[in-house]
Amino acid sequence: MNLFSANRRYTSMATDQRIVWEYETVRPPREATMEEASDPQELLNEYGREGWEFVNTIEYTGGGTKYLVFKRQAGGDADE
Repeated sequence: MNLFSANRRYTSMATDQRIVWEYETVRPPREATMEEASDPQELLNEYGREGWEFVNTIEYTGGGTKYLVFKRQAGGDADE
């Protein structure tokens, strides 16, 4: 199972109901130098409007953010 692929679906148990989550990984926006990440507020708001919740980052070994990780309940967007 590749945890770094976008749109993977996983199941977690909550009480007696099954909740299926899908995950999206996105590279953060970069400044013109491509070395520093720019403010991701616009990207976060865009994904939030589509029902995605920001949950974590995946970091480079030497530091810095490689991916932003989002999740939402599977079937959460009619545009799929």
